[in-house]
Amino acid sequence: MTTDPWGVTDGYEDVLGRWHETSPATRSAVLAAMGVVSGTGGPPDQPAVHVVRPGRLPRVPGPAEVILEDGGVLRVDTTLPPDLPLGYHDLRLLGGERRVRLIVSPGRCYLPERLSAWGWAAQLYAVRSATSWGIGDLADLRRLARWATREQGAGFVLVNPVCAAMPLLPQQASPYSPSSRRYRSLLYLRIEEIPGAPELGPDLDRLAAAGRALNLDRRIDRDAVFRLKMEALDRLWSRFAGHPAFDRYVADQAEGLRAFATFCALAEHHRAGWRTWPSEYRHPGSPGVGRFAAEHADRVQFHQWVQWLLDEQLTRAAAEGARVLQDLPIGVDPGGADAWAWQDMLATDVTVGAPPDDYIALGQDWGFPPFVPHKLRAAAYGPFVQTIRSSLLQGGGLRIDHVMGLFRLFWIPKGARPADGAFVRYPADDLLDIVALESHRAGAVVVGEDLGTVEADVSTRLAGHRLLSCRVVWFEAEPPARYPVLSLAAVTTHDLPTIAGLWSGADLKVQHEVGLQPNEEGTRKVRARLGAMTGLRADADVDEVILATHRLLADAPSMMVTATLEDALAVEDRPNIPTTGTERPNWALALPVALEQLESHPRALAIGRILAARRGRADSGSSSPA
Repeated sequence: MTTDPWGVTDGYEDVLGRWHETSPATRSAVLAAMGVVSGTGGPPDQPAVHVVRPGRLPRVPGPAEVILEDGGVLRVDTTLPPDLPLGYHDLRLLGGERRVRLIVSPGRCYLPERLSAWGWAAQLYAVRSATSWGIGDLADLRRLARWATREQGAGFVLVNPVCAAMPLLPQQASPYSPSSRRYRSLLYLRIEEIPGAPELGPDLDRLAAAGRALNLDRRIDRDAVFRLKMEALDRLWSRFAGHPAFDRYVADQAEGLRAFATFCALAEHHRAGWRTWPSEYRHPGSPGVGRFAAEHADRVQFHQWVQWLLDEQLTRAAAEGARVLQDLPIGVDPGGADAWAWQDMLATDVTVGAPPDDYIALGQDWGFPPFVPHKLRAAAYGPFVQTIRSSLLQGGGLRIDHVMGLFRLFWIPKGARPADGAFVRYPADDLLDIVALESHRAGAVVVGEDLGTVEADVSTRLAGHRLLSCRVVWFEAEPPARYPVLSLAAVTTHDLPTIAGLWSGADLKVQHEVGLQPNEEGTRKVRARLGAMTGLRADADVDEVILATHRLLADAPSMMVTATLEDALAVEDRPNIPTTGTERPNWALALPVALEQLESHPRALAIGRILAARRGRADSGSSSPA
């Protein structure tokens, strides 16, 4: 495979080893989306950023000064000092004004010296307690973390993205299509724990009663939750007299939070995403946006306050002893806050997806606009740094969904089929080094989800940066006992069948009912392989299969092992079936029992005992040797 100077590849090899060549029409459309007038040449030779490691520092072409991240200044001649601190610095040649960002990374992510932990993978929206308002929230996460840690010996909880959707109706159901990956969804707030909530008296009682009534329906009504919580928040904001911690949060978040909050106020005002707004508001740097923010300062502050509340509640959830690992989506809503803020670096005439494979014969179009590689580099990777840093604020850890996006993304031109797309390469080593730096600073473990159409060397390169790769029983020919140490082991994911769904055949049935063409032969092979690994007969009871599968999983030498709450409750419905929308309630089904019942459920307790008995929970808190 070859790559042109802009990162466009000449083709790709699919999961069956077949070669697919990039057509001239696709190449032209991809380059046009990048803003490339001609396919010849390449990005500017003068870099805006150097990502380096201690001991591998570039030479300087003449006398210069390094403006350190802490404000200090170092004078250098032609050689940078070998003990340059880790962090984000600027290099300026004396006599000139141009600065080059110098990012010094340890090159390897943080890992505790001894890590052999297990944890629950949870779709937080589905984990409702008796006091939830129709959706699992951050107080439920705190309770889940406490139960998992103190009563079961788990070391972490992995949750779906809790990223912000647009503050509009209808609410986006998919946590993997957020308005912003830097900020969080107000749906996850526990209203009763907001300072001043008890003073609402009967109004709070009324709203809480309506919210808890939503728990009677297993299908989550995000629009109803949004209405109730927004009414409560508006009432609480009108009583908010300020707080020093809020002021510090706003100062720390600086321009990023101001832009996000301004976007939210504009979206509310125009009742739509930014691409349909009047032209004076479509770019964050326009004078019209500044005037709007000044005229609607109270509403801008409201959205800043909401994010502070979310940060406070998530911090409390992460203080329960278990690491809370958040999931980072691969992209953002094209009409949302991040796409508005960073539109100058995005290719808006293409979308990101996946080529056809054994499981999804038509391929996938996820609808996200990708960053243009050379434009992202010209911005010194600022948007990427902000995204990773915000995901690690609480310091637990991060799972990067579709980590292949750090290496290459499959671009699909507007109006084309997924099969007609092309892979575009990204500066993976730079991006991985930035992840390593942010992981090191936060003391956070990082996992890269390297499933699907992934090149052979990706797992090796992840290991070199101390990112854990993923091993999923459904995809592996070998039993978990043979998985690599530097991995997170799991039975399934949110996009794949649950154990009960696979074993009973219910998952295949649903796929047929919604008009898909499932890979029945492949599914039968996975079921047969599971039977062979567990030693169970084809007619074995689902409960027996679930426990036997987790006994296998417990034998994995992987540093981290996850069990899903859906498997703990023998749920047949998976959270999401890719390529479906209105055909089924993706991302909208709560667990069949409340959190209080989950805590004493025999199968959940049995899985906890199996994993805790076979795995330690050592996590010294110090980083592993280089």
